[in-house]
Amino acid sequence: MPPIYINIFLAFTTALLGLLLYRSHMMSSLLCLEGLMLALFVLSTLMILSSHHTLSTMMPIILMVFAACEAALGLALLVMVSNTYGLDYVQNLNLLQC
Repeated sequence: MPPIYINIFLAFTTALLGLLLYRSHMMSSLLCLEGLMLALFVLSTLMILSSHHTLSTMMPIILMVFAACEAALGLALLVMVSNTYGLDYVQNLNLLQC
């Protein structure tokens, strides 16, 4: 396995570990999700370039579109929660109340 794949897998696992361990702020969770999407984008691009499949060349672009939609939705949610509650601590949010 080339070293670039090891680095991308390490970046993916680091972002996943950060998402699982540091869930106190919403902004840190969103940054970890963006790191996951970036690692998946680079990994899919490298895999497609090394396999020379012409039918799957649109997959990284579609993945980036989903990442941009996820980022926009996450930031909108962050602004809405911080305006409503005044903080972005995930533990202090009681969103399950009616």
